[in-house]
Amino acid sequence: MPGKFQPMTVAEIIDAFVPAANPFYWTAFDGSSTGNPDSQYHVSINSVEGLSYIATAPGDVGLARAFITDGITVKGEHLAHPYGIFDALHEMYRKFERPDTSTLLKIVRSLASMGAIQIQPVPEAERAGRFERMLRQGLSRHSKERDADVISDHYDVGNDFYELFLGDSMTYTCAYYPSPDASLDEAQANKYRLVFEKLHLKEGDCHLDIGCGWGGMVRYAARQGVKSIGVTLSREQAEWGQKKILEEGLEDLAEIRYMDYRDVSEENFDAISSIGLMEHIGVKNYASYFDFLSGKLREGGVMVNHCITYPDNHKTPRGSFIDRYIFPDGELTGSGTIVRKMQDHGFEVFHEENLRFDYMRTLSAWCENLKDNWEEAVSLVGLPTARLWGMYMAGSQWGFEHNIVQLHQVVGIKLDKTGSRCGTPERRWWNDSVF
Repeated sequence: MPGKFQPMTVAEIIDAFVPAANPFYWTAFDGSSTGNPDSQYHVSINSVEGLSYIATAPGDVGLARAFITDGITVKGEHLAHPYGIFDALHEMYRKFERPDTSTLLKIVRSLASMGAIQIQPVPEAERAGRFERMLRQGLSRHSKERDADVISDHYDVGNDFYELFLGDSMTYTCAYYPSPDASLDEAQANKYRLVFEKLHLKEGDCHLDIGCGWGGMVRYAARQGVKSIGVTLSREQAEWGQKKILEEGLEDLAEIRYMDYRDVSEENFDAISSIGLMEHIGVKNYASYFDFLSGKLREGGVMVNHCITYPDNHKTPRGSFIDRYIFPDGELTGSGTIVRKMQDHGFEVFHEENLRFDYMRTLSAWCENLKDNWEEAVSLVGLPTARLWGMYMAGSQWGFEHNIVQLHQVVGIKLDKTGSRCGTPERRWWNDSVF
């Protein structure tokens, strides 16, 4: 007669998947523990519900669900900048092994006996429900209505919250560091200088900045005597940016509009910048995106496209942590795809470069700012959201440093029908001014 089934403990289940030395010290609600107690990072699985999130959605989504609901807690670094955790996670997954079939069956039975394979409610912070509603309403991905909802959901969390970590520049894109010890604000100002020079703008020209955020690029261009229009789908960004324009006395040259870039009616711009917008466009829409922007430029006009990419040319997997919690409907691909689409749809690609280490530094600075203002951040948005952002930004910093993601600027020129650049120089005209 078969012996009575003895369920595995949570620690034994962890050991079955990571049989080698575990970089974390784990404790669980059932009293079991595993790993090295002297490890820098202590992970506590606090509840059956937390374990259930991990078991029923393996990977980053399940971990995120457990993390924001207190199903798991992690100690070892400040929640605003838990960078080293990602080294430990990488080490753990390197040692990860799939148990044999009989052990897997025992794990499933053990989880069932704990009630840990029941599907838990999707946490409130997750946006999936919102998009299910939009789909029922017939709002397809990257329609104007759905894009507006997505952007508002991310960027209208509150200007006060963003001010805590973005610094005085209020710039939520990769900076360009003139030296390793430059401040974040110095690096953001240097980024705007670099983009402005790449755009080959001069006093009296007209400039369009799509996805303008809080208007840093618009105000920079206006201070150089350029007529600059910025557009954003975040109402809070538009209101903040327009107020800043008035404070700086730039209203004769600068304007920020709350609108979709596809609704811009003006044409014959001398230059167009897109800084951190393309991640929201959708890969299948690249052709129409570049066709539209080429149509807005005069012949000889310049476009700078600045966006996050993968190191190769595959598409974003759906259902990931960032898609559900940070950038819903976001999609990435490689710089090769972007260059090809620019070439096929209205542009001569003149220059391309990867600034991933600058984004690594930018994210580190944002995390440190969040750490310095942690109590205020928690009071503004709550602990789950604050630590979610700390984890997201620290993980992104790790990703840029380890070439999981990159940041590419691509310069394109709209030629006339004869192939002329219409006065745009033959060779690079801007100053890198970097270490």
